[in-house]
Amino acid sequence: MPARQKKLIFCAAGLLSLGCALGTAAALGSQLWVRGSILCSTGALLVNASGPELHKFIGDIQYGLFSGQRVRQCGLGGRPFQFSFFPDLLRIIPASIHVSVILFCTVLIVFALVGAGFFMFNAFGSPYETLHGPVGLYLWSFISCSCGCLIMILFSSEVKIHHLSEKIANFKEGTFTFKTHSEQFANSFWTILVCSLVHFLNALLIRLAGFEFPFSKSKDSGTITGAVDLMY
Repeated sequence: MPARQKKLIFCAAGLLSLGCALGTAAALGSQLWVRGSILCSTGALLVNASGPELHKFIGDIQYGLFSGQRVRQCGLGGRPFQFSFFPDLLRIIPASIHVSVILFCTVLIVFALVGAGFFMFNAFGSPYETLHGPVGLYLWSFISCSCGCLIMILFSSEVKIHHLSEKIANFKEGTFTFKTHSEQFANSFWTILVCSLVHFLNALLIRLAGFEFPFSKSKDSGTITGAVDLMY
């Protein structure tokens, strides 16, 4: 492949990595990871609410990795409440999983920036070490893609398996009990998915530029080695 086309491919991959780093940083600080609605089951049972009356007992909830807000409805209008995970909710959430999600988001940002820098370096310069060459580009893309997958798996387990929304909804509630009425992942969560796919695409772009995958053996080298063996 001509050098100019390789430069264009590396520039495109570098810009994609940079965009992923910025997108992950924006997602890390946002409250748009989960959106849903919570039902005040205690109030609904007291008045035996059903049908249209049930909407008076359904509030809203949305949160990210650091903070969020909920609106509780118990038949007397909505009452908003702001909360933060640190240090308010550390006692009721799976803290190890939550901290791991934040840690992997940070690692994803760092390696996406590193990958973007090396992509640009390979586009406009000459690789001078192995990790700055094609093998390094595969490595940064693989680590970033793996971090994105781990973030989605860990956060999904925290929300679905550990019922994070219900724990948040019942935080500091002694009289009323809330249950999750609806729940869906929001924009920031899907941003991580897009970033993971972009890093996988970057690995394909490196292959498109004419570089073999790491640890792949060339047929020519095997043929030459066999010919040398026959000489002895």
